[in-house]
Amino acid sequence: MKKYIVLSILIMGFSGLVAQMLILRELLIVFLGNELSIGIILANWLILEAFGCFFIGKKIENIKNKIEAFVGVSILFSLSICIGIYLTRILKSILGLSIGEGVGLLPILYSSFLIISPISISHGALFTFSCKLYSLFSKQDASSIGKVYAYEIIGTILGGVIWTYILIPKFNSFTIAIGVAMLNFFACFLLLFYLRDNRFQKIIMFACFLLLFYSGYLIFTGKAENLHYFSIKKQWKGHNVVHYQNSIYGNICVTKNKEQYTFFSNGIPNIITPIPDIEFVEEFVHLPLLFHTSPKNILILSGGAGGIINEVLKHPTVESIEYAELDPLLLKLLRKFPTPLTEYELNNPKVKVNYIDGRFFLKTTRNKYDVILVGLFELSDLQINRFFTKEFFSLAKNKMNNNGILVIGTRGSLTYLSDELRDLNSCIFKTLKEVFSYIRVIPGDGINLFLSSDSKDISFFDKDWITKRVIERNLKVNVLVPRHIEYKLHPKWEEWFFNLIKGSKAKINYDFRPIGVFYSISYWNAIFTPYLRPFFKWCEKINLSIFFIIFFLFIAMFFVMRPKIKNFNLSVPLCVGTTGFAGMIFDLILIFTFQALYGYVFSWIGLLVMFFMVGSALGAMVIISTLNLIKNKLKFFIGIELTILFFALGFPFIFLFYQYIEKFVFSPFLNIIFLVISFISGFLIGAVFPL
Repeated sequence: MKKYIVLSILIMGFSGLVAQMLILRELLIVFLGNELSIGIILANWLILEAFGCFFIGKKIENIKNKIEAFVGVSILFSLSICIGIYLTRILKSILGLSIGEGVGLLPILYSSFLIISPISISHGALFTFSCKLYSLFSKQDASSIGKVYAYEIIGTILGGVIWTYILIPKFNSFTIAIGVAMLNFFACFLLLFYLRDNRFQKIIMFACFLLLFYSGYLIFTGKAENLHYFSIKKQWKGHNVVHYQNSIYGNICVTKNKEQYTFFSNGIPNIITPIPDIEFVEEFVHLPLLFHTSPKNILILSGGAGGIINEVLKHPTVESIEYAELDPLLLKLLRKFPTPLTEYELNNPKVKVNYIDGRFFLKTTRNKYDVILVGLFELSDLQINRFFTKEFFSLAKNKMNNNGILVIGTRGSLTYLSDELRDLNSCIFKTLKEVFSYIRVIPGDGINLFLSSDSKDISFFDKDWITKRVIERNLKVNVLVPRHIEYKLHPKWEEWFFNLIKGSKAKINYDFRPIGVFYSISYWNAIFTPYLRPFFKWCEKINLSIFFIIFFLFIAMFFVMRPKIKNFNLSVPLCVGTTGFAGMIFDLILIFTFQALYGYVFSWIGLLVMFFMVGSALGAMVIISTLNLIKNKLKFFIGIELTILFFALGFPFIFLFYQYIEKFVFSPFLNIIFLVISFISGFLIGAVFPL
């Protein structure tokens, strides 16, 4: 019996990590790829899992049929994963939001809480149940909890590896969820098959067999695939979905309306073919290229296919176009659903397509360019923010010719700039100003264009010069006629823009201080949840000094109150609480920093969480095994707490050193450092709790 319980514990650890990553990934798609929601989702998961461990799991002491109760909770956990995926996909319909519409902070908080409640509570209860069952059948005392923890972590390791390298690339969410359920039903069947003591157990065993058989039927007959597409149709109600697929960068959904394709990236429309937004693509391409005397070598980072490349090719001076896409899957799907426009763009001999992340391509290429066009415009997540930081602008400047121009765009309006939109544009302008000598802003009703260069030419060219160049280059345009050029380049617009951002106290946007994401989220929350505007205003004013003041007040209060109340010994609980807090912070710092540097935490989050948990388990096991050898446990406890303190202080320097090394070493294995740091931080956190 003991070996079947061990197998159940291994499956529990495996299922827990896969379920967590599965729901997290699905919620990220609904929340438009906003990684900052990861903190909210993980916090909800841990709170609910703790609730399941303590309040539900301890009920097992009073339950007579413990095996049957364990099986019942396992079935509930397994079914909850599938239900959670379905609820996540119809979440926007429930909230009354349309595709592409952002989800506010409070809806993220309560919707994720409700969706993951049955999954995480039941999984937490399973751990406590497992500890009791293992203790009963192995005839060991409470120390068996450590072994249960170890077995669960082994399952978690398997889950992290299999999730990252097998499940993500090959299977959809419903197939994975049903496969996990199938594993749990199998473990439950084995437990009951071994006992078969009474009729009740035989009935439950038969129910497990039916569930096992039915889940296998769903997977091997393709019915799981049908459930997957049924839920997608519900999620994308009113849209004709022709393709839906996850990649290492996120999710891409392709919809078709008559002969028009729309490619969505994490729920946001990215490319429309074969008829794009003519006004936008002509302004975005032609205005910057007309400011350059002779644009020959062009680099397009994301969003090039579907109109932008076509407009660039209209310039007779252009000799080569390099196109790198943030998510290479998007390019593959553009070839899978071809249109005359995209076929012409991607197969033109002047165009070289690079299936690679744009920032990584810019870092590794030896070429230099006359114009660099960044086809990303929403800074609402860290993945895109990587293309709007001081570090990226410096990198782009080093890859430009002497009179080269960098072109980026942010959300704008010609009628009214709210405080949030003003701060966002001011932040990007100030960040560009840190790197480039001259910046030309062309305000727009939708997108503000920023042309940045070290050549003063962009400051002097007016509507007459630009109109003359349109004629000289014989450009065939629909919107950018002389009257429209005069309107767009009228001095009043740039003057109006600078007057608006003049009073803004927006800060510089960095890789490791992505304030641009904060301004973008503030802007969208002001639209969808305006009652939270004061909260975001308050958050913006917070600085490190406030935390120091709160910290010292808390410590002072602690020492004042401690002698006055009998048995007011909060020292150890306080240390344990702050250690748990530190563990969560370490985990989130690693996730956010990885995304800021690489942009594909969507794929690696399973490994990062897994290494942290493995480190935590190993740290706990090492201390448990050496407890009898530690003479002064209090001193040892204080020593570990001080180690955590110095580790926290060293965190920023580790990443600064990492950035320095990365400038000279272009190795795909550098990201393993994140796994090492995750393991060390987990080890230190785990070592505290046995003491």
